[in-house]
Amino acid sequence: MKNSVLFGTLAMAGLSAAAASAATLDDVKARGNLNCGVVTGLAGFGAPDANGVWEGFDVDVCRAVAAAIFGDENAVEFVPTTGETRFTALSSGEIDLLARNTTWTFSRDVELKFDFIGVNYYDGQGFLVPTALGVTSAKDLDGATVCIQTGTSTELNLADFFRANNITYQPVAVQTNAEGQQQYLAGACDAYTTDASGLAATRATFEAPDDHVLLPEIISKEPLGPLVRHGDSDWADLNRWVLNALIAAEELGITSANVAEMAAAPTNNPEVNRILGTEGEYGAMLGLEPNWAVAAISAGGNYGEIFERNIGENTPIGLARGLNAQWTDGGLLYTPPFR
Repeated sequence: MKNSVLFGTLAMAGLSAAAASAATLDDVKARGNLNCGVVTGLAGFGAPDANGVWEGFDVDVCRAVAAAIFGDENAVEFVPTTGETRFTALSSGEIDLLARNTTWTFSRDVELKFDFIGVNYYDGQGFLVPTALGVTSAKDLDGATVCIQTGTSTELNLADFFRANNITYQPVAVQTNAEGQQQYLAGACDAYTTDASGLAATRATFEAPDDHVLLPEIISKEPLGPLVRHGDSDWADLNRWVLNALIAAEELGITSANVAEMAAAPTNNPEVNRILGTEGEYGAMLGLEPNWAVAAISAGGNYGEIFERNIGENTPIGLARGLNAQWTDGGLLYTPPFR
């Protein structure tokens, strides 16, 4: 019943935003900034620093889009959203783009009327438990209390996993990652479950991270990616190809350090030239300047630079590339050609 009411509310919000969504780029340009929905706070993915400046893996996608449009990575207003408020914020037009650990699913795409512009992190749902609990497998959590964020796909995954393994659990509902972390550390739940990347990010902020362990089971596929409203294919295309440009740039050796030099004159690689605007009219096709991708890559680097700076193995979060490596390195990252 709860999901039916939510979907109905979002459908009505989507209808009210439909007329405006047909010219999202025009609205964004007239406003002078991008309104980007982000997480309320998740280390490495999206959180304000000590000076209140937003930073993180998903935040950098927002900045790349702003840079592509305005030539200014700071022409963006960050709007914190929870698992329950994010979709209403997007459907209603409060935000232009949602970039916060959101799983691409059938119902969100088809019923809620959103366009996922791609996958920027291939993930899966996991479990975090205190080492002192003595648990080595999620299948040992029979009768456990589990902290879980409401309004997320993890709720259903959790129910499916426990039912499939004929074990029981008691959910402890939380609204945000910060609340989940607080409840977990206070002992209100035996385990905390969400995307494995989010658990690693949360664990990295603990005073004693070694006192907590990620269990080996990954119980779902969680392709995470930015999304926009249905009804404006041009806007979806713009955001999709900014993300593609960041991914392709890594494969082609274009970095924040060399992008200006590579864009100064045509190279001997036609695809590099098309991305950087020295060949073809690709910017104009998106309603942007020829150097749109140069600006996007200059903002925070290519996909690999963004990954390593925010969540990579040399950060406290320490995530390996894994599935998020380029296809040439055994991962799943692969963009359509710029041609």
